[in-house]
Amino acid sequence: MRIQAWAGAILAYGIPSSYPERFQVDSGVALSFFGKKPPVDPARVSPQAAPASAPVRPSTPPSPPPPSQRTELSTLDFSGGDVNRALAQCAGLVEVQEVGAGIGAVFEEAAVLYANGNVLEAERVLDGVLGDSANTAGEGLWMMLLDLYRLTGQRERFESRVLDYATRFERSPPPWEDLSAQSERRKADVAPLVNLSGNLSGQAEPQFQQICVIGRKSGGIRIDVGRLRSADETGCTLLRKALTQLAADRVKVAILNPAQLVNMLDGLIAPGRAEGRDIWLLVLELLQYTGEHERFENLAVDYAVTFEESPPSWEFKAQQQAAAAQAALEGAARADEGFRFEGELTGASNETIRKLAAVASQCQVVTVDCGRLRRIDFVGAGTLFNVLATLQTQGKLVILQNVNAMVGALLRVMSVDQVAQVTLRP
Repeated sequence: MRIQAWAGAILAYGIPSSYPERFQVDSGVALSFFGKKPPVDPARVSPQAAPASAPVRPSTPPSPPPPSQRTELSTLDFSGGDVNRALAQCAGLVEVQEVGAGIGAVFEEAAVLYANGNVLEAERVLDGVLGDSANTAGEGLWMMLLDLYRLTGQRERFESRVLDYATRFERSPPPWEDLSAQSERRKADVAPLVNLSGNLSGQAEPQFQQICVIGRKSGGIRIDVGRLRSADETGCTLLRKALTQLAADRVKVAILNPAQLVNMLDGLIAPGRAEGRDIWLLVLELLQYTGEHERFENLAVDYAVTFEESPPSWEFKAQQQAAAAQAALEGAARADEGFRFEGELTGASNETIRKLAAVASQCQVVTVDCGRLRRIDFVGAGTLFNVLATLQTQGKLVILQNVNAMVGALLRVMSVDQVAQVTLRP
């Protein structure tokens, strides 16, 4: 039953004192965690249960009673300390009503189980209902199960159920997409980016040492040289040695925006003048990233004549350069997409949720991309509700888009959809 699910959530997290009024416990009032409180049937209320002097509960939340009028229950603090003890204190003072024993209860139970990290139990609850041939479950529960499979990377189970979905609702099922944490790690497997700017000189030695450390740890690195404005032979020596060391460590290296640096260094060398050997070698290295084979061969001949030694061999590196540049462009595009929720949002002090208020202070409408949000827990959803409710009173509109069905279910249970616009992902 859903009361068991809510009890587990409360015992695990407690009820933050910052939650809206309807999550607080009032003396003599039936406790309904979600949705509207059911109307009271006067015929079922005994004189002992409803004394004549009992005040009528107003439609809007009343002001907190003065200390002299507070009941034993209204003084309980759920924001910290021993939550089990607090619940035990009020157990005899609160009437808990059992509501929604049908599909609605399954919807809410599965949402809270997943929010609490009980993925297997949430799957069991959904599968138990949808596996029954006589069930009358709507599309919402089906989307929750299919999204649960996508969130946990269970492609075989997903594909075994989409045919049932298509048959039942006579429409194309959602496509398979791996939304699991493992898939996110693969997508984020982009080499770290290091920007070189200003003057390329001997003062950059500590920076190049750090570049080598980063490259060895990650197995790859991107070095953007487009912001360099000047260079000397010592700086060129450091960069060339760093590239040689990274190659020896089998680190994949990509040089971003090398053409400007090549043209700048080209003015520092001259055929027949045996000076600045490392500048020559660095230019030959960078030309392999620009893909300018003919220019490389001409400079290699000049190098051999000037220094009377064999030049480096040509190695076409433009392909990996193009891949790195594309990754950089995609990263920049993601940065321009606006505010987003990613991964798992847990706890009352989640900084990502709190930053939403700062972003909203700059505009009236805020669009939050939740396409990479896998899970939000019970307490995190409460914090989100508080932030969104405050923004709503300020006339702000927050749009949570591309929300997966499991998270969307919890947001509905917690009435987050009442203080923000929530749209589910396809």
